Amino acid sequence: MSKVCEICGKKPMTGNKIIRHGLEKAKGGIGLHTTGITRRRFMPNLQSVRVKEGGTTVRRTVCAECIRAGLIEKP
Repeated sequence: MSKVCEICGKKPMTGNKIIRHGLEKAKGGIGLHTTGITRRRFMPNLQSVRVKEGGTTVRRTVCAECIRAGLIEKP
């Protein structure tokens, strides 16, 4: 199954997981220090739903945002 929404085209995005140690300056410490950065992927919340298209019902992979926004019509 593809990790892309068939309605809006939302797909996985990349980013970082940042690990910080130390006590914040506002809390009396010397500040937070970055001790590790790891690449990661942010996956869309995809659901397999039945969608009414024309006179037929088909299965589509749709993100939760499109379902809540009412961009699909359920049978």
